[in-house]
Amino acid sequence: MARRPTPPGTPEQSGLGHLADLVRAAIPPLHPAGLPFVATPLAVALVARRRKWVRRAGITVAAASAAFFRHPHRVPPNRPGVVVAPADGEVALVDTAVPPAELHLGDGEVPRVSIFLSVLDVHVQRMPVSGIVREIAYRRGQFRSADLPEASSVNERNTMVVETAAGQLITVVQIAGLLARRIVCDAKAGDKLSIGETYGLIRFGSRVDTYFPAGTQLLVEPGQRTIGGETVLAELLS
Repeated sequence: MARRPTPPGTPEQSGLGHLADLVRAAIPPLHPAGLPFVATPLAVALVARRRKWVRRAGITVAAASAAFFRHPHRVPPNRPGVVVAPADGEVALVDTAVPPAELHLGDGEVPRVSIFLSVLDVHVQRMPVSGIVREIAYRRGQFRSADLPEASSVNERNTMVVETAAGQLITVVQIAGLLARRIVCDAKAGDKLSIGETYGLIRFGSRVDTYFPAGTQLLVEPGQRTIGGETVLAELLS
């Protein structure tokens, strides 16, 4: 499991610790899933260092991979009852829809927010709420462009249901896109995770849908940019 978010109110370090924090802020850490994609082209560049074009190509690919798999620190809000964005990207849909059929949550429509991730966005997924993972379901499918509305129902996807301490269910769906060919989900049923904690990753362009309990008031609009683990999508009814 990747790192937990920085808790609100964490005191700032001084001296070398502060310098290290500044470096980490300027150069985000790498998600472990990206290590082979960075190490392999660097190895090629090293072996073929006398061939300028091979060396440059290897370094370029390694740098692009490091940028894609970046894993920046995030600080989630500490207000009770909020649901934060599970991913960086652009809000593509704010509507109501039936949750994925494989979860057997009924055929009633509930509020939904869809976030589209381009290849330039951070691609790790973060917990939208604190709670216990009740169910995870993976379903094979197509690889249509993730910004299309039908991608939610026909594309390959991984669905996770989280129950909050108040008993409310939040459903998060990782959806593969036109270029995506691998969905990573490190969470397992029974895990107790914190809001903003990293639980997965999608390579490469992709989409993440969040389904809320009926009656939830959504606080974002289509076209709005989100920051995973920080942007508030909604407030749950108490």
